[in-house]
Amino acid sequence: MAGWAGWGAGPAGAGSAGGPSRWFLGVLALVAVAIAAALLRDRHHLESLVAFGAAAYFTLRAAGLLGARRGQR
Repeated sequence: MAGWAGWGAGPAGAGSAGGPSRWFLGVLALVAVAIAAALLRDRHHLESLVAFGAAAYFTLRAAGLLGARRGQR
């Protein structure tokens, strides 16, 4: 529970607790792709584009290409 204690506002916010794990971000990316595919199937093109954008964001975060690096916090 201590790892989640900083998920609030201010200097003890989400970044101070270490943020989400790469595993969790990968799961979020897969869920976002599934949602985007379902939206695209139902012809909700704009919403699908937003979901694919979220999937790309989560993938970049999981790969470490976006966001704070481990030694830079």
